[in-house]
Amino acid sequence: MANNFDLQEQEQLEEIKHFWKTWGNLITWALIVVMGAFAAWNGWRLWQNRQAQQATALAEAVEAAVRVNDTARLQQAFGDLKTGYGGTVQAAQAGLQAAKALIEVEKTDDARAILTWVAEKADDPGLRALARLRLAGLLVDLKAYDEALAQVSASMPAEFAALTADRKGDVLQLQNKKTEAIEEYRRAWKALDERLDYRRLVEAKLNALGVQPQTVAAADKAGHAGVTQ
Repeated sequence: MANNFDLQEQEQLEEIKHFWKTWGNLITWALIVVMGAFAAWNGWRLWQNRQAQQATALAEAVEAAVRVNDTARLQQAFGDLKTGYGGTVQAAQAGLQAAKALIEVEKTDDARAILTWVAEKADDPGLRALARLRLAGLLVDLKAYDEALAQVSASMPAEFAALTADRKGDVLQLQNKKTEAIEEYRRAWKALDERLDYRRLVEAKLNALGVQPQTVAAADKAGHAGVTQ
């Protein structure tokens, strides 16, 4: 019996040896690739976490500078954030905050440069849209109406449609393009929830241009009903 067990063990060992001789290198390299990928993924996650932490620290430095009205410190902190961590959401958010603070102290050129950067470079489409809207408002104050119109004519997320149309209406009205301004204000009025105070502000703009949006909306609805009958 013992000899039989010895023979079986010997056969099993020979099978294992043959298996590893045939597939050993392939299995070893496959394991190396898998472990290497796992290590790389962990390294990437650690790098991302470190990037986020460092970006957050600089964004907090921007916020602190805003609180104490330290413009020089604000610009330095944001410059470091933009240079080292420009692809992070913290950089875009800090940019919007920094630009607002700079506008308040009448550093419009610096604010314009930051808003332009956020509008063009931010990864988040919502932050890009906010930057464009704020930049358009700044350009209106500078009477750069064509440039302001270009900003609000860019592609925007659907949730910004009403705000974009309202801002576009403002620019067009300043350009004495009354018909186009009314169209944009009507678009904004229709898109806004009727419970919002902002909708009443848009309605006041329409009223000032001689348009009653409820009357126009009712006429549009009646016309649509007539077509479908």
